[in-house]
Parts: sequence; C-alpha cells; structure tokens
Amino acid sequence: MSLMDISKIFSLLQQPNEEEDAGEKEELNQMICNNDARTLDQLLHQDRYKRFINTRSGWGVPGTPLRLAASQGHLNCLEVLLAHGAEVDSLDVKAQTPLFTAVSHGHLDCVRVLLDAGASPGGSIYNNSSPVLTAARDGAIGILRELLDHGAEANVKARSPEWASNIPSCSGPLYLAAVYGHLECFRLLLLYGADPDYNCTDRQLLARIPKPRTLLEFCLQHNCPLEYIQLLVDFGANIYLPPLPLEKTASDGEGVALLLRERALPCSYQVSFIDQLEIPPVLINYLKHQL
Repeated sequence: MSLMDISKIFSLLQQPNEEEDAGEKEELNQMICNNDARTLDQLLHQDRYKRFINTRSGWGVPGTPLRLAASQGHLNCLEVLLAHGAEVDSLDVKAQTPLFTAVSHGHLDCVRVLLDAGASPGGSIYNNSSPVLTAARDGAIGILRELLDHGAEANVKARSPEWASNIPSCSGPLYLAAVYGHLECFRLLLLYGADPDYNCTDRQLLARIPKPRTLLEFCLQHNCPLEYIQLLVDFGANIYLPPLPLEKTASDGEGVALLLRERALPCSYQVSFIDQLEIPPVLINYLKHQL
C-alpha cells in the first residue's frame, strides 16, 4: 500500500469538525430517511443546507447523504441529491461508494441511476471488495448486468494483503457465483469475458501460488451442477488442468465423465465470435446458453 493510499484512508477516518453546526446535516438525513424528496429539494436550494451535501455524518457507518439514500433505496431523494451536485463517488469511512452501498442492499433502480450519473462501476480502489464481487455473491443478476454493461471488470479480484496468499485464487466473481449457486450470474460473467481459468493465468498469483486450484477442479470436487462444468468447457476452460482419475468410477459423477469425454474428443468454439455469425438470432442464443 502506498503512502498516498494510507493518507487517503486516514483522511476518511478523521472526525468532522465538532464546531460545525450539526442541525442542518441531521435535517437533511431526516428528509432522506423519510423519503421526502420534495422537502429535501427545498432545503438544498438554501446554501446553509447545500454546504453539507457531501459531508459524512450519521450513526453506524458515517457517510454522505447520497450514501444514505442509496442504502435505503430512496430513488427520488437520490435523484434530487445528484441534481444538486452531490459527489457521485463520495466515500464513507469504509471507503465504500454510494454505488457499492446500493449494490449491497439490492437496489437496482438506484444502481442504474448512479451508473448513468457517472459512478465508477468498479467502486473505490481503497475498498477491498467491489460491486461486481458483491452482485455475483448475492446472485443479483439485474444489478450485475448493469455493472457489466457500464464497463465493470468481469475478472475483478478481491484486494487482499500479501500474507493471505490463498485468498486471490478463490475470490473471483465466477468462483463466488459457483459457491453460492447463482448459475445465471455465472453464465453472464462468462458472456462478458470472465476468464474461466482466471486463477491459473495471473502471473502475480502464480508467483505466490505455483499450483492454484482451478475453477473446474473446484466445481468437480464440490459436485456443482453439471451446467457449471459445461459452461466452463464451452467458454474455453483448459480441460487438461484439473487432475482426474484415469478411469471414471461411479463416485466421480457426471462432471468427471463430461471432462473425460472432452479430453477424448475436444470440440470447442470461441464464444466471442458467435455474434459475428450470419445465423438466426435463435441459434446465436442457443450457442450462448441463453435459451
């Protein structure tokens, strides 16, 4: 972590000036909690209220009024705050943006408005998690699609300290979608370019973990539904990376049988080129597992 990062985090933890009048801040927050967008708009037309539009306050996790509106899903209040110039990527004391908060609470409409207002789809560089990781874990398919449509990284990894060497190999969006059983999110991530071998192609990760467990291996060992394994194969996962028994036994399951068949008769296609094919849309959807 650089000195700039440390300074930024320290500034987030600093308490506001106790001499500031807290009455206006509390009144703004109360209007948001009441979902009273009309009164909120009237208050923000007054300078003595508007000067607190980007000030962090409140119980629990102090944050800006925009974060409060995003966390509660009060869309009209959120739109009023943005119209009055609220900073779209303002941070709370945990370095979370309003977008991250909206994603965490499952407020799709707020997510859409924040992204259209220019919010970073990747969240804050100072936060260990990201909106995509959160949406993949929660199975929020609509939110995940919005994030990816606005340029979010499908291969994003959780930020972790150097000593936690095993975390990056099992923390990507695909891994989380598989762990929590969110097949539609799993498929969507692959369609938006998620690497099915993400934990075996990162040079920095390989320098720390010479032989990380592949996602295919994870799905096989944990008896994930066959659809996950088929998707990984169809989207180009290296079918020769996971160690398999020489002969399939009854206990190995359908996943191992599928992989052994693929190794015997490999047949794959590049999903990224499907949209360029001059074939009916129904066939394109079939090839992209979107029936």
